[in-house]
This record gives sequence, C-alpha cells and structure tokens, in this order.
Amino acid sequence: MLERCFDLSRRGATVGAEVRGGLTTFMVMAYIIFVNPAILGFAGIPALQGQGPGFAATQAATCLVAGVMTILMGLVANYPLALASGMGLNAAVAFQLVAGLKLPWPAAMGVIVLEGVVITGLVLTGLREAIMHAIPASLKRAIGVGIGLFILFIGMNAAGIVKPGPPGVPVTLGELTAAPVAVALFGLLLMVWFQSRGMASGLLLGIALTTLLAMIVNAWTDGRAFPLPGQAVIPKSLVAWPDLSSLGAGLDFTVFVRVGAITAVVTIFSIMLSDFFDTMGTVVGIGTEAGWLDADGRLPRLNRVLLVDSLAAVAGGAAGASSATTYVESAAGVAAGAKTGLASVVTGLCFLAALFLAPVAGVVPAQATAPALILVGFLMMRLVRDIPFGDLEEGFPALLIVTLMPFTYSITDGIGAGFVAYCVIKLLRGKGAEVHAMMYGTAVAFAIYFAMPAVRALLRA
Repeated sequence: MLERCFDLSRRGATVGAEVRGGLTTFMVMAYIIFVNPAILGFAGIPALQGQGPGFAATQAATCLVAGVMTILMGLVANYPLALASGMGLNAAVAFQLVAGLKLPWPAAMGVIVLEGVVITGLVLTGLREAIMHAIPASLKRAIGVGIGLFILFIGMNAAGIVKPGPPGVPVTLGELTAAPVAVALFGLLLMVWFQSRGMASGLLLGIALTTLLAMIVNAWTDGRAFPLPGQAVIPKSLVAWPDLSSLGAGLDFTVFVRVGAITAVVTIFSIMLSDFFDTMGTVVGIGTEAGWLDADGRLPRLNRVLLVDSLAAVAGGAAGASSATTYVESAAGVAAGAKTGLASVVTGLCFLAALFLAPVAGVVPAQATAPALILVGFLMMRLVRDIPFGDLEEGFPALLIVTLMPFTYSITDGIGAGFVAYCVIKLLRGKGAEVHAMMYGTAVAFAIYFAMPAVRALLRA
C-alpha cells in the first residue's frame, strides 16, 4: 500500500528513512506548538493579552491545522513538506491587525481566510505556478542559498551562539560558556560527527541526545539553565485534552465594515503577498537542494503543492491558528533522508498526537533543535557555487536575495529586493526584452508591497 501511495522504489526511498525524516521535521518544528499561541496571545504584553482565545485553544488549533494539512501535502503532492502556522504571518495578525487596526480577533482571522481564498484563486488560474516558472535559474539558486543562510541564522540565534549586540552592533557573539549555549555546541559537534560518518539518523539521534543532556543540566542547576515552562524537564503529565473552542473563529468577514474597503484591500494584499512568496521561496529552495527540479528547472506536481499550501492558509484562519504555510524546516527532514510524502504523513501524525501529548512535545528545548538547523543551513549553502556572482545582472540581485533573507528575517523581503533589482538592472542595460513579463508584474507588486508603510500612513491620515 505504501509503495502504491508514495512510489517509494522509484524515488529511492525506504520506509525507515521516511519515518526518520518525518520525525526529524516534526522535532525541529515542534516549537511552533508553543510559540504560535504565545505570539497570538501577546505574551509579554499585559495590556494586549486577552484579545483572542486562550493559550490552550490556540495551541490545539495549531496542532490540528498543522497535522491535517501536512498529511494532505504528503498524500496529494507526495513531497516531504510540512505545514504549520507561519512565523511572521502570526506576528502580522497579532500586531498589525489586532493591535494596529484594532480588529477583533474573529475579524483578524477573517482577513487570513480571505487572503487564503485569493491565493487559492491564483493557484486555480495557474498564475502562481506561472510566476514560479518565470524565475531565472540564477535567482532560484539564490533563493535556495538565502533560505539556507536564513535557516543557519535562525539556528545560531536559537542556540545562543549569536545574540543582539549593544547599540550600533546588530549581532554579536553569545556567551559560549553559558549552560544552554554549551549544550547547543555539544549538539552541533555531535551532529557534525554523525554527518561526517554518514549516519542516516544523525540529526534525529543528535536532537534526542542533546535533549537528554539538556535535561541533566537543567536538573543539575535546579531548572535555572532552561527556565521556559516544560523545556528540558520530565513533564508532570503526559496527556492533555485539547481545547477546540477556537475552531470557526475566522468566519468573520466584517473587516471591510470596520476599517473601510480601501484599508481592508491593502491589508489583505500585503499579507497575501508575504504568504505567497514565503511559500514560493521555501519550495524552490528545498526543491533545488533536494534535486527535485527537472531539466527545465521546474518542480513536478508544483500545482498540487501550491494548492495544498493555499488551502492551508484558509484552514489556519478558519481554525484561529493564523495562516498555515510550508515550513523551511522541512529541509531538516530532507537532509535526514526523506524523499516522499510518507515523511509528511509521519510529521502530520506527530502533530495530531501533540493535540493530546503537548507536554511531551514541549520537552525538547530550542538548543537541541538549533544545531540541526545550523547543519541543514550548511547543506543548502552549497548551491552558492552555481550562482554567477561575476555577472552584475545575475549576481547582484542574487546577492540581495541571499543576504536580505537573514538580515530582514523575511524570505519575502529578500525575494522582493532581488526581483526588483533584477528587472531594474536589465532595463538600465537595455536588455528589458530578456525579462519574462511575469517578472515585471511581480516586481511591480513588490514595489507596492515595500511602499505599504507609506500607503497605510496616508490611509490613516
């Protein structure tokens, strides 16, 4: 049955490798089970807390949407890609829609449903796929490298190896002798050793052993080393009944009445564009590194991937979990050996199990998964050798993509800067006819996207 569903033999996959890959992806993504409710609940901002459903309800919605849509991705598209509530998108919901526009929680989720419907329409008309096919090969490679550098930076930051610096220094070296950082460094050395020996389960085993070390260190320091609730400690309870009260929260479409039609359209457009290109960058980047692209640089069954991802945005908004999108952390599962949608089914089942076993999922600290992200970032960075940096027309836009993704903490911003620069340079050098019309249309959309802060200021005035 598995052979018929996922074509394992032709893809060179084994059940064991798919299970390892699926588990690895879940472990490096499990943080979203706790981070998403914290962001959507305005954790740390007392004046804004209580705007939406409680922590437990958002946590259950996060697990449910991630589980169902990731399984759907595996069954429909047969790729090891996992989905969950998007980081950045959830912050936009909390701070732009609820705190900024003063939208009630259901209306904010309604905006997410509407942008998901728009993206789904773009997929069904073929426009989203056409844009992806219009991207030059050099920029596709740059997207892969940029995502690799972005993942590496996320891992470095989560591990504490780098931290925010003093005024004038955005990033500086972390306290390497601090217990959490030392645990992360141990995990990194362990995973590099496993990788050098060609161990198929190296990432998964490394995460497990680093978590064990973190639990020992935390017990030794009386819980001071990893102070976040639930991390690196034996949970008091293994099972927690899910609170599904937020399901249906996003079926409120009163945003047009509350803020006016123009503001509503501008808001939906900006969130839609971010969602649109975050996924595009993730799929292109992972597909390029994994060798899924054909001779023409196209991803087979791309329309299925995009359709599931678009429907995930609708599902995330309707359930009150914010927009769900394809995760860059899927690259960790690919690096661990995942090649088919069976790995996604495994990841999705883990998320569904987390509906009831959330305390267990919370045991793994960021310092245990961060080394895996650093190593995956290194593996994806290898594509840099194929980018023609000696050519201004191709190399400079590629450089913007590679650097701005981690510097702005946004896949969308990096892609947008590179696309606009590519079109402008081609026009300035008299080679505008070489650029696909879709690239020009996308560059214009990004120019509007970058001008959004000024547009919103004008609308408020």
